[in-house]
Amino acid sequence: MQKISKQLIFSVILLGSSLTVSSALYWLRLPTELSEPVYNPITVDVAIAEKETIRIPIQAQGNVSAVHQTQLQAEVKGKIVELANNFEVGGFIKRNEVILRIDPRDYETNIIKAQAAVESAESILIQEKGRSKVAHEEWLKIPKGGQRSKEASDLYLRKPQLELAEAQLRAAQADLKTARDNLDRTVMRAPYDSLVKARLADIGQFVSPGINVAELVSIEVAKIRLPIPQGKLSYINLPKIGRKNGEIIDLYTDTSGEIRHWTATLNRTEGVFDERSRTLFAVAYIEDPYALKSEKNDPLRIGTFVNANILGKAIENLIVLPKHILRTGNEVLIVDEKNKLRSRKVILLRTGGDLAFVSNGINEGEKISLTALGGEIVGAEVKIVSEIKTTELHKDGILPKQPSEPFDEPT
Repeated sequence: MQKISKQLIFSVILLGSSLTVSSALYWLRLPTELSEPVYNPITVDVAIAEKETIRIPIQAQGNVSAVHQTQLQAEVKGKIVELANNFEVGGFIKRNEVILRIDPRDYETNIIKAQAAVESAESILIQEKGRSKVAHEEWLKIPKGGQRSKEASDLYLRKPQLELAEAQLRAAQADLKTARDNLDRTVMRAPYDSLVKARLADIGQFVSPGINVAELVSIEVAKIRLPIPQGKLSYINLPKIGRKNGEIIDLYTDTSGEIRHWTATLNRTEGVFDERSRTLFAVAYIEDPYALKSEKNDPLRIGTFVNANILGKAIENLIVLPKHILRTGNEVLIVDEKNKLRSRKVILLRTGGDLAFVSNGINEGEKISLTALGGEIVGAEVKIVSEIKTTELHKDGILPKQPSEPFDEPT
């Protein structure tokens, strides 16, 4: 009984101590102050809309090919006795440079024979002219009352013999010309500045007329066939049929991670749509593709796959934006006068690569957000960190000048 009383007293003491401590903590607590939450605006970069006149580039791709490609064939028979030093696959041969020579001895002999035949025919003709003159003087002595038919007079004056001698002289002269031409044909020359694509003959080889000895491609000028889709033809100035436009275009290709550029001239169109792809091929020419006349340019080899930028027609009142800021449904975020985000639907003329060309929906001077944001922030207040004009986005290199993919029609 005494043990229970002690436990009860101890419990009462503990309970009283707890109540005392709790009361002391409650009355000694610090006063509580309620504060409003602080809202930090979203930070964005903006572009100030400026309308401009732009020639939108149209992209195309194609392979570089030769304007001329020739299968060089022997025109006379004989043994090859000489070859040019550059007559190797990949070698360069200048216009009219000797490629090979065929043994000329038989043809030189033929010239001597033909010259002798010409001299003989000339001698016969001179004799016939003399005989004809003598006959004419005798004919005049015959009394006029005598029988003189035309046939008899022509025969007496030796006109048939004179015509025969003249014909024989012409034939001998023609044979001499043929002999000289055949001698010239023993020397084969490059018809233009050439690259040897294939060598099919060698020194000591006997060739006959019609035998292929080489395959040459011209390197004075190269061409590129560029397919232009039907839907993009209205954006560019194509050469009219039968006329050369001379529009300058930019060719470029990626070589080991380095972009190389060449300048070409839009020369003509092929005038007929490709039935399968519904494209019209424009043909561009590039001068001196192998850079033999200028060390400043890189060689553009036949067969190289290249991209082309063709500047289109000048279109006014366009606003150029980076393509990545377009939202679903061709919408952009506009920062209004109260620094709040508003969604705005725009009309696109074209998009392509990293650029979007807006033709309507944005007024000049409005601020377009360049910062990628989610759709739930429309109406939120923002803080502008930096501003730039839209005209500076693609002129100062902030956006690539070279589109990375072909231009598409607006969706």
